[in-house]
Amino acid sequence: MALYAVTCLDKPGSLELRLANRPDHLAYAQASGKVRLAGPFLDADEKPCGSLLLIEAGSLEEAQGFAAADPYAKAGLFSEVSVRPWRPAIGGFAD
Repeated sequence: MALYAVTCLDKPGSLELRLANRPDHLAYAQASGKVRLAGPFLDADEKPCGSLLLIEAGSLEEAQGFAAADPYAKAGLFSEVSVRPWRPAIGGFAD
């Protein structure tokens, strides 16, 4: 298993779409057993405008599939999604 950083940027003006799908997104992430760390990006007004998830998966393809199946992604919330292998260097995940 390896770690992957999933970064997602919301489409402009999509806060209501995010809020409407948040319960399903959280349930999906929690039930997956893959998420090691997650939270929203915030705009200047401290409102959610994207997501960062650090997930554990067996391959890049598996990580991409996880990202594509997220209820936020299925609802069309994101303007951009990136899935990249990630390696800790400093901090709790590096220990």
